[in-house]
Amino acid sequence: MRAESLAAVSHEGLPFWAGLVLVGAAVAGWGCAFLAFRRPALPLPVLTEHSALPSAVPTSETALPIEIFPGSVLLLDRLGAVLQANEEALTQFGDSVGAILRHPAARSALSAALRVASDGADDLPSMCSTTFTLDVPVPRTLHLSLRRIPAQHDRHTRVLVMLSDRSEAQVLDRMRIDFVAHASHELRTPLASLSGFIDALRTGGSSMNEGTRQQFLDIMAQQSARLKRLIDRLLYLSRVQAHEHQRPRDLVEVADLMAIVLGEVAPRFDEPGCSLNLAIEDDLTIRADEDEMVQVLLNLIENALRYGREEGRPFAVTLFARRAPERDDRWPEEGGVLLGVEDNGRGMEAHHLPRLTERFYRVVDKVEPAKQGTGLGLSIVRHILDRHGGRLRVASAPGRGTTCLVWLPPVGALPAENS
Repeated sequence: MRAESLAAVSHEGLPFWAGLVLVGAAVAGWGCAFLAFRRPALPLPVLTEHSALPSAVPTSETALPIEIFPGSVLLLDRLGAVLQANEEALTQFGDSVGAILRHPAARSALSAALRVASDGADDLPSMCSTTFTLDVPVPRTLHLSLRRIPAQHDRHTRVLVMLSDRSEAQVLDRMRIDFVAHASHELRTPLASLSGFIDALRTGGSSMNEGTRQQFLDIMAQQSARLKRLIDRLLYLSRVQAHEHQRPRDLVEVADLMAIVLGEVAPRFDEPGCSLNLAIEDDLTIRADEDEMVQVLLNLIENALRYGREEGRPFAVTLFARRAPERDDRWPEEGGVLLGVEDNGRGMEAHHLPRLTERFYRVVDKVEPAKQGTGLGLSIVRHILDRHGGRLRVASAPGRGTTCLVWLPPVGALPAENS
């Protein structure tokens, strides 16, 4: 009796548990479908120098030997995901690869590369390219060249991408354009002044009194001198840049160098309330072009006199030379020699300091236009020091004077000739 009852119970309970199983399976299936629908799209992989390459290359396609390329090369799938990246791309771009490929210009170029058809059965599709500026993490101008690599199946189609950073070239182009614009403006100003006074003398010379005539001639002489000074500075700057890649080979005694500079500038300090002090250590030697280093110090002293001196206030300039400290994070090497020009003049605001070595940049605050220079002096200094492997640092504050510090590397073995 008990056996029959158990058999009946088992026979009647089977549909109940089977129903529960089926309901649970249905609920799980709908849940998985819902989650799959709501899951966000996967971002492009972020590459670092130590990250492993994605293993998404189809098994039917072999990996390309992109390490042999001399530039930065990526291999993408049809959706723009990175399949391969060579060492150069990882080193140069690193974490920025994802941001580069997500840029709208890069996505458009990828779509264009996928649409370009081959000219023939054995020909590769034409290359598509784009240039754009990526603002983060730092502004960079990038050029991408893309070419589709056909495959038997569309899902195995890949795109080869060559990346190049053109930021430096763009900056140089901008500097050349700015230089031409500034030079044209600087030359036009004295020429316009001369032309105007010449016309005035030509048309009204007979009726012009002698005082006015002499005033016109004096202004013309000043503008002519300014024009000559500007042309001389431009020519000197071009000569310095022509051999900037060649390191000087001559040994120069700093004491002899300072003697030459002192002979040049001493007459400028004969006026009352203007003094020049010297603080030079003994037995200092540098490897340098003597004429160019004289020009460096003359330019620094000229700037001190032009922009630092104030009427009615004692003005002092200190010309110094000493050994650089063995440990100083401001310079690329330990040791070396420090040359400097320090004044107690008006000083300048901090926002001027980063731009002082730009061509034609002038500090015009509280400086009469007639006393303004060409704006090329510190640019010449920078190029000369670049040739010598040196550095320039300027410290200044309003009312506290200005200190220009020149660091020159220690004298070592004779440098090899640079090609």
